[in-house]
Amino acid sequence: MRNFFCLLFCVCICKLAYPQQLQVVNYVDPFIGTGGTGHTYPGATVPNGMVQLSPETGYAGWNYCAGYRHEDSTILGFSHTHLSGTGALDLGDILLMPFTGKVTPQEYYKSFFSHQDEKASAGYYAVKLKTFDVKAELTASAHVGVHRYSYPAKQVANLLLDLRHGLVGETPGNLDRHVMESNFKMENRTTLSGYTITNGWAGRKHVYFVMQLNQPFSSYTWVSDSTAKRNQRVVFHFTQPDRSQVIVKVGISSVSIENARQNLKEEAGNVDFDQLHQRARQQWERELACVDIDASKSQKQIFYTALYHALVAPNNIADVNGQYRGADNKVYTSPGKAYYSTLSLWDTFRALNPLYTILYPQKTNGIVASMIDHYKVVGYLPIWTLWGHENFCMIGNHAVPVIADAYLKGIRNYDTAKAYEAMRTSLTANHRNSEWELYNKYGYLPSNLYKVESVSTTLENGVDDWSAAQVAKAMGKTADYQMFTKRSGFYKNLFDRSTNLMRGKNSDGTWVKPFDQFKISHANTSGGDYTEGNAWHYSWHVMQDVDGLMNLYGGKKRFVSKLDSLFALDSKVYGDGATVDVSGLIGQYVQGNEPSHNVAYLYTLAGAPYKTQEKINTIINTLYSNQPDGLSGNDDCGQMSAWYIFSTLGFYPVNPASGQYVFGVPAFKKATLKLGGKSFVVEAKNLSDRNRYISRIQLNGKPYTLPYITHAAIMKGGQLTFEMTDKPSIASLTN
Repeated sequence: MRNFFCLLFCVCICKLAYPQQLQVVNYVDPFIGTGGTGHTYPGATVPNGMVQLSPETGYAGWNYCAGYRHEDSTILGFSHTHLSGTGALDLGDILLMPFTGKVTPQEYYKSFFSHQDEKASAGYYAVKLKTFDVKAELTASAHVGVHRYSYPAKQVANLLLDLRHGLVGETPGNLDRHVMESNFKMENRTTLSGYTITNGWAGRKHVYFVMQLNQPFSSYTWVSDSTAKRNQRVVFHFTQPDRSQVIVKVGISSVSIENARQNLKEEAGNVDFDQLHQRARQQWERELACVDIDASKSQKQIFYTALYHALVAPNNIADVNGQYRGADNKVYTSPGKAYYSTLSLWDTFRALNPLYTILYPQKTNGIVASMIDHYKVVGYLPIWTLWGHENFCMIGNHAVPVIADAYLKGIRNYDTAKAYEAMRTSLTANHRNSEWELYNKYGYLPSNLYKVESVSTTLENGVDDWSAAQVAKAMGKTADYQMFTKRSGFYKNLFDRSTNLMRGKNSDGTWVKPFDQFKISHANTSGGDYTEGNAWHYSWHVMQDVDGLMNLYGGKKRFVSKLDSLFALDSKVYGDGATVDVSGLIGQYVQGNEPSHNVAYLYTLAGAPYKTQEKINTIINTLYSNQPDGLSGNDDCGQMSAWYIFSTLGFYPVNPASGQYVFGVPAFKKATLKLGGKSFVVEAKNLSDRNRYISRIQLNGKPYTLPYITHAAIMKGGQLTFEMTDKPSIASLTN
């Protein structure tokens, strides 16, 4: 089944109109999020590109999920693949490091650097390697990383090629073990090719490369065993005194050396470093210019960097010929030459994927098509995929609300029947972390039978069930609609009226004891009933039925009172396992982790919108900044950034698949969303540091009283006007 309106979505709506005239790309600061716990990287990439060419200052431990920390002072080298804002490690493939001096076997030829000698912008990174007096510059296309190394004159220029390196988890000793097989060939003195096969978070991962040098190397020195079949490390020497600049182009592929060669030829074969840099910059400008905001310089830096981070992932890992390596390590071909991976769905289904449906619907279509292709191979939809492989990180089956959201918004240029089959199968056929017999039998996941994260998983499943129900209803599948609707209400079975919190329950119906409502459970590190949180964090996770949740509390007034308590409690964090993801606290509200991201907006739905406005203003102004530590938690492949984008516009998708965006409070005097030939303008009249409350709302000049705006209304174009005041509008609360 296809919808002819999908043709509208298959064209990048932001590219059709409003050409590059704003140069909003100038406001992007890739250093935002590289300090603290943001876990972003400052290197060069293009929107949704396969290559993320960036410096590495470390390779083991949670701090180095992106390979770089702004707090560090030494660089190990520059590798071609990275994760943006995650809480787990992998990638860091194919490392190069320029240096001078004597070559002796050592772990790394690292160099000191200063942030004063470091620059980063969209598609470009540069740093002075102080130890060797070498200037390193990086840029990229979708499948090619380009290095420009300027060495001091009249010295032997050395370049390390390291096939051992990678981002390897908590134990440094994994560095020697994570590569299963690797090799390279010196095709001639300006061309090298090879591959690595690694075993990490992404499972068995293949990276093939072809490397072209702008000048021939004169000799080389092995710094590893030259006869080994993995972990090769070799240094190439360049001795031409009149050519101190070495330029290296590296094409990569998950499929083959020949595909890497084709990627390199088509994207960077006939262009120099500066030309490729400008192309990358232009790509970023086209994507970022979808939104124009009237804001201060610092606000623009935060906003456009957030939009930049929202576009770093997911990554299209299909080669220029459309081939990609799937979850079973077989090679497939995408007719649309797109196969999206790095799908951090537990995070991104909440705001990033809904943001794409507004600004980048053609990408949403490609993401859904990729999910269906994944299902065809493994038998269920992706949960957390990296380089095409499932790592089963986190809980729930949150590809379901992403597909439902797309389908219900009319984004349907894929096999919709197969999409529904994939949703239904993923929610009814057992697979890892999804035990549907238990769920259906008890109406919840019993803590004594489902040992880890039973409460959180039950609650997360409810969102997926509701989303599937809406698609079933739209397709006329009445029995499925009724089944999934019933399941979406299972959350009620875990509500403990003695504490007014969601609590673990055993198969015999008794509550889990002892019950510590503040103790953090952290995924699989400590067991427990919650995921990266506690009972206070997860008790609001009923985004699909907020009215039903309020009824459990005894009405809106009591609900608001309990919600007030959340923000007023002590900001204590403790538990048996890791608690590092629980950050950015206001009371027990946790902006630094995703389960809290809908919570402040619940006040609006409960009839107290002024409290939403107060909380959102506080979060935006205290937990986001334009500094390296400007994110209060892991960016999680753009979700933290997407929350900021929506929230500064004045609305947020509390229920991500509902097509409704609940009102918060605008942060800018004016914002324009460019939707092809249409514009949707958000204006905040009388906005100032003093006037931070909404007195009334108008849509297209008419009074508007609903607590949300619909996706359809936004996509029609028009104007949403908030009239701002310094006095909160205190709505009456009724039971």
